[in-house]
Amino acid sequence: MREQNREDREYPQLQLSNQLCFPLYAAARKVVNEYNPLLKPFGLTYTQYIVFLALWEQENGKCKVGDLGRRLYLDCGTLTPLLKKMEESGWLTRCRCKMDERVVYVSLTEAGWDLREKLQDVPEKVGRCVSIGQEDAAQLYTLLYRLLDSMK
Repeated sequence: MREQNREDREYPQLQLSNQLCFPLYAAARKVVNEYNPLLKPFGLTYTQYIVFLALWEQENGKCKVGDLGRRLYLDCGTLTPLLKKMEESGWLTRCRCKMDERVVYVSLTEAGWDLREKLQDVPEKVGRCVSIGQEDAAQLYTLLYRLLDSMK
């Protein structure tokens, strides 16, 4: 008979409790799941929502797809179909640069800008579901961006 927990001693690097990735993954899933019922009435996914957040920060609601992908840590294979669907919904337009056709710009439409008003209370509602203090939240934010920056 195999000794119970022998694997734990022999392979501690494979214990779930020793994985940084697991609490990151589980926490991200839980937080994103809090967004879903708030976004669904507008026909939005969480990923579409973060695209809007990034575009609303631009004074003219316009940016290069490549810059958007870097800002959101999304690759072209994920971003392109997402933007196409958002364009079909009338929230943004895509346009190739005339001087360099490899460059694509996305621009918010009036409907895309209008969603900002409708979604303005989403962060507060989700924030009420996360019961950590502001100091811990700020520290977590800093650490997560430090982690992201270290993985570039």
